Amino acid sequence: MTKHKDIKKIVLAYSGGLDTSVIVPWLKEHYPGVEVVCFCANIGQREDLSGVPNKAIASGASKCVVKDLREEFAKDYLFKLLKSGAVYENKYLLGTSVARPLIATHQVHVAEAEGADAVAHGATGKGNDQVRFELTFTALNPRLKVIAPWREWEIRSREDAIAYAKKHNVPVTATVKSIYSRDENLWHLSHEGGILENPAQEPEEAMYQWSVSPEEAPDKPEYVEVTFASGEPIAVNGQKMSAASIIERLNDIGSPHGVGRVDLVENRLVGMKSHGVYETPGGSILVAAHRELESICLDRETMHYKQILALKYADLVYNGQWYTPLREALDAFIDSTQQTVDGTVKLKLYKGNIISAGRWSNNSMYREDFATFGKEDVYDQSDAEGFITLFGLPMKVHAMMDIAAQGQTRYNAPDYSKFKRD
Repeated sequence: MTKHKDIKKIVLAYSGGLDTSVIVPWLKEHYPGVEVVCFCANIGQREDLSGVPNKAIASGASKCVVKDLREEFAKDYLFKLLKSGAVYENKYLLGTSVARPLIATHQVHVAEAEGADAVAHGATGKGNDQVRFELTFTALNPRLKVIAPWREWEIRSREDAIAYAKKHNVPVTATVKSIYSRDENLWHLSHEGGILENPAQEPEEAMYQWSVSPEEAPDKPEYVEVTFASGEPIAVNGQKMSAASIIERLNDIGSPHGVGRVDLVENRLVGMKSHGVYETPGGSILVAAHRELESICLDRETMHYKQILALKYADLVYNGQWYTPLREALDAFIDSTQQTVDGTVKLKLYKGNIISAGRWSNNSMYREDFATFGKEDVYDQSDAEGFITLFGLPMKVHAMMDIAAQGQTRYNAPDYSKFKRD
């Protein structure tokens, strides 16, 4: 076990769950005389945090700081993510990934305010969160020492953690029978562990906590309208709300219809694959609505190039590289593209599906009077002949070179292996 010397005070990222609950007594046991300050971030997890400080102190902490970060999370992190169009590996809306730099940022602020010389987190040595936390620590205050108990202690499973908690009289809600590891915030609820360790198995319905199954969803669809200004949601069904309230409202609207469920085998940053299930009803509605609005507000070249950059943005967020010049530069480009993304999108929610039911904007580039056949004031159909000639010129040159060399183009050479002999 590698220990940092002369550590007097540690600020621990604390949720009150199983992993972080056992870390407090473990730090006290293995770093004699150290003071542990817990930091708990309210980022929209649906649980009562009023008892968290008492639980932390009962576990051995000297203090527990709780901060409500819901609006900051929604406005400065989730909406940036939304505008970017970033989706990791075609499915994952990055709910856990994007939350980690926010939590770690305020953890550093607490450490500096408390005069701590170290920070600690409950991320395992096999996952991505350890990277996300520690890259943020490095970017904000590299002088802080980092303690990652999962890379040091003998606990190797949730069963071990439950046993350690019982030994040290730490109350936890996790049991061996309900063994899922979950992460919850405004954007999503994730599930790992349990039967998900075998990706060949279908997730059990009892695992889901936010959404109903599509089979049990109402037989009647529900329509929802989302209004945007400069690419950011500002209203739901015509009612203006704060950033966090919009996400919460759409979670409530989407969950009964079973939308936003994702079952994904993903490639972790550390090199292994993992199987997770995500419930992201509100986020899925916003991503669909934003995409529909961009379809009428962005020109072709900007939209296509933005799609390319979205892949990189997703990697940056997933890999914990939030505080990088590249992410800031991409945000500058993205914000520029969003200046005209104003308008409203209507969606139909039905048994797990999010279906477009209309989109409109004062900045819409879709003009029926421009596109209608027969109108020659904007587009003269006879111009197409010259366009096609120039557009296909490289192909024509290649074909002529092939004909000069071998009498026919390489694409017109018969494949006689496909013909049968009589």
